Amino acid sequence: MSPTTKLSSAAKTYIGVVIVAGFLALAHSATAVVGSPPPRGWEVLVALTLLTGSLTLKIPTISARLSVSEVFVFAAVLWFGPGVATFLVVLDTLVGTLWLRGRNRTAIRTLFNVSAGALAIWLAANLYELVGPQAVNGKYVVENLLFPVGLLAISYFAINSVLIATAVGLSQGSSPLELWRRNFLWLSLNYLVGASVALMLVAYTPSSIDFSTISAVIPLLVITYLMFRMSLGRVDDAHRHVTQVNEMYLATIEALALAVDAKDQVTHGHIRRVQVYTTEMAGRLGVRDARQLKAIEAAALLHDMGKLAIPEHILNKPGKLTVAEFDNMKRHADIGADLLSSVRFPYPVVPIVRHHHENWDGTGYPTGLAGVDIPLGARILSVVDCFDALTSDRPYRPRLSTAEAFEILLERRGRMYDPIVVDAFISAHAAIAPLANEAGEQARSLIASSGQSPEQSNRPFDDIRATAAQSSSLTEYQSELQRSTTSEQAILVATEFARLLTPSTACAVYKYLPDVDVLRCVACSGNEGSLLNGFTIKRGERVTGWAAANNRTVTNSQAELDLQALSNSFNPPLRAVIAAPYFGAQDKLLGVLTGYAAKDNAFSDAHRYAFERIAMLLGERIASNSGSGSIVKFPRSERR
Repeated sequence: MSPTTKLSSAAKTYIGVVIVAGFLALAHSATAVVGSPPPRGWEVLVALTLLTGSLTLKIPTISARLSVSEVFVFAAVLWFGPGVATFLVVLDTLVGTLWLRGRNRTAIRTLFNVSAGALAIWLAANLYELVGPQAVNGKYVVENLLFPVGLLAISYFAINSVLIATAVGLSQGSSPLELWRRNFLWLSLNYLVGASVALMLVAYTPSSIDFSTISAVIPLLVITYLMFRMSLGRVDDAHRHVTQVNEMYLATIEALALAVDAKDQVTHGHIRRVQVYTTEMAGRLGVRDARQLKAIEAAALLHDMGKLAIPEHILNKPGKLTVAEFDNMKRHADIGADLLSSVRFPYPVVPIVRHHHENWDGTGYPTGLAGVDIPLGARILSVVDCFDALTSDRPYRPRLSTAEAFEILLERRGRMYDPIVVDAFISAHAAIAPLANEAGEQARSLIASSGQSPEQSNRPFDDIRATAAQSSSLTEYQSELQRSTTSEQAILVATEFARLLTPSTACAVYKYLPDVDVLRCVACSGNEGSLLNGFTIKRGERVTGWAAANNRTVTNSQAELDLQALSNSFNPPLRAVIAAPYFGAQDKLLGVLTGYAAKDNAFSDAHRYAFERIAMLLGERIASNSGSGSIVKFPRSERR
């Protein structure tokens, strides 16, 4: 039992029952010892128990310790009966408790450990007395002791380990049987070794303690202790290594999941919120298996992995998807599951990811599963995913209130979503929402935990979001260009998107006039854009002319170098310039797309890429049109 675990009512009841039963067994043993004092020599067993009880070993993965003092406990049963043996177990437990570190040594834990041990040995010892043989002429026949002593060891081990595993399982919300099988079963060897040594002691000294025999046993116990210490040390190292690898593995998954989240520009924090909602709901719906919980946690992080293969213009489209676009979007469930199939998860993640868009009535995708055939994790995830989408801003609509989202869930209850999951989610939402919202805001990741400042740690994901936004806008720009029927319309679209994707406060399109070898501004959008209408620059001169003459983009030169005194006529004054030439067929120079910003060094590499892409597409479109090249005028009131 972890000292910091908040015990459930079932765990508290169980622990209370065991404590009461253990103290009843201890009281019965004390009465028996006082009423019929054991013969002299049992004090030696007390001393040996104190000595060996301090030689405890921590069992990896659980809060329990192993001792080699069982040999003297078994010897006490055979020599003196259940009363003395129960006293020795209590003494051994108290000594072992002293080795626990501060916060692990709690009163409730000490009481439970003492009670469980006392109850287990009292029951096992009384069972032994029912089947155990009597000494004949002061001696035991070893063959007659084999079965009773074996039964004593197995029953003591089984009762003690099951009592502890059940307490740990109830306190952690995990399967006691699985805990017992994974952490306790192999410890039966220690009990069998202790029973074998005790059998040798009693077989040759049935009525009194032979110090020479005991002294011969001590080295064997020391060797046993050292062997267990070495074995447990290796197990602990292996467990620590697995834990570290699992933490790194999970951190990598989280970073990848947040990258997927970042690609979808409008769902910031969605992945984390969904993860918290889903895992909390799994616990409330009775999922206790550790593997299943791990699977649900990982699937909640990775359920949108397939969106990596969905084009940004579909993922972030500000309007309703067409049938073809929606069919494309639906592919993300299968794509994500197929991607994750190559990862050897130790728990069933892939089915949850593949089926989180199935509907309760069988009308979902990708395979049309219905009802309880849909994995429980997928049923939980679908409700949570829908709720978080409804209560988040999306390109095609603003966020809905919690009440409005609940109405939609209830409307789809029994048709799209599992009724039990919907009811449980609505009931638990108020308790879970603060945790989910906090997780969404914090958006912890592998990068964020590396000791960087929040500004530094969030930057990679901000860059992903910016790239996704840029790609989506450039796709939209290309579509707008395709719809333009004249060069003037194409130029208008180009300047609009150039200002949308960069910090340009003014954007000009210069047309190259080969007869006079100059570039003339035929369109300019933005603040005081009309100031540049008809403005000319000789090819090879200033910034725009240099970009045209050298067929290269110029970034973050001073605007004054391009416009001279005219740069200060703008409000605010222009400080930085970016200029990208655009070409027609056979790389024929058609002109230059130039942007002006109100601060120095305003343009980044991403802005440069956007400008070059806009200029390239503009050149292709103008080459395919037969525009007149006349000046395009923009309204003076137009602002960004």
